[in-house]
Amino acid sequence: MPIINRIAAFADEMTAWRRDFHQHPELGFEEVRTSGIVAEKLRSFGVDEVITGIARTGVVGVIRGRIESPHAIGLRADMDALPIEERTGLPHASRHPGKMHACGHDGHTTMLLGAARYLAETRNFAGTVYVIFQPAEEGLGGGREMVKEGLFERFPMERVFGLHNWPGLPEGVFGWRVGPTMAAAAQIDITLTGKGSHGAQPHLGNDPVVIACQIVSALQTIVARRVDPVRAGVLTIGHIAGGDTYNVIPEVVRMKGTARWFDDKVGDQLESETIRLVSGIAESFGAKAEVAFRRTYPATVNEQESTELARKAAEAVAGPANVREMPDPTMGAEDFSFMLNAKAGSYIMLGAGRGPNSPGVHNPGYDFNDAILPIGASYWASLAEQILAPT
Repeated sequence: MPIINRIAAFADEMTAWRRDFHQHPELGFEEVRTSGIVAEKLRSFGVDEVITGIARTGVVGVIRGRIESPHAIGLRADMDALPIEERTGLPHASRHPGKMHACGHDGHTTMLLGAARYLAETRNFAGTVYVIFQPAEEGLGGGREMVKEGLFERFPMERVFGLHNWPGLPEGVFGWRVGPTMAAAAQIDITLTGKGSHGAQPHLGNDPVVIACQIVSALQTIVARRVDPVRAGVLTIGHIAGGDTYNVIPEVVRMKGTARWFDDKVGDQLESETIRLVSGIAESFGAKAEVAFRRTYPATVNEQESTELARKAAEAVAGPANVREMPDPTMGAEDFSFMLNAKAGSYIMLGAGRGPNSPGVHNPGYDFNDAILPIGASYWASLAEQILAPT
């Protein structure tokens, strides 16, 4: 696999950076230490400009090529961690209880730093590369905030690219796809208010726990019986909370869930049907329901020409046999979608190769595979040098 020699030479340093980030995870919009290290390293690499404070903790580095040109591209990595208690037992495990890099953003940040170091040293391209270190991808919309704060006006690029490690692909294998790649998402909050009573006297109350159980089952009929079977949709309740002890029926039960879709009409249907079913079931039991369906991220949709450019760069690093078209999109969501809604670009996957029985992302036992750090950095560097090749 032709990893760029110069990047391979500092692969051990990249591993050290990544493990340091892993030991010190920071949640969305709290990445003060992480963004400070990113900015410090970019300056030490000789990057032409380092701009901080975009979307609070975001950083953008500006690297100009040897030859002047109006052409420019953006390369984006996310920096935030998740509110998960790590259970890897590794020497470089999180030192901060309840916080963990369980999605590999520590690796994403490190790969882009490695590419920035190489590009600032060599500058074998014409035009400008913007390296974008984004905060708060995990549910808080840091990508949306960077776009709102004028990312593409302040740094005029023609295309923007993203990359995610993917444990489901073999190590070093790239996955690409034109069109919808990741789903749109919504957060669902439901509050059910009934009448509490003693557990031995349920007839004196109006049990919101029973109502919640009815709602969970009924919500599954939306995708199964209301959405067109040829269109994808997911509706999941992931949290139910109510009551404090064994023999008391609570007055209030709270539920949290998520919805996913690609087609906006399906999103509209999931929203309207959720509100209708939850409200109707609660009313039929003589209870009250409050429902909030908050759309968080739009679908991540790859533009064709940009994806072809990404594929060629991946082939230069991994070889054509290790660059595969993804047959299906994933129902995971990604706020890089806000950048793709504003600018042509593409989002591809890099296989982490942990095997089917190993922990995947968002799992307390997950750890980024350091072996792919120089592969990802080489991909970013090749992408810049190919797109911005001197004419």
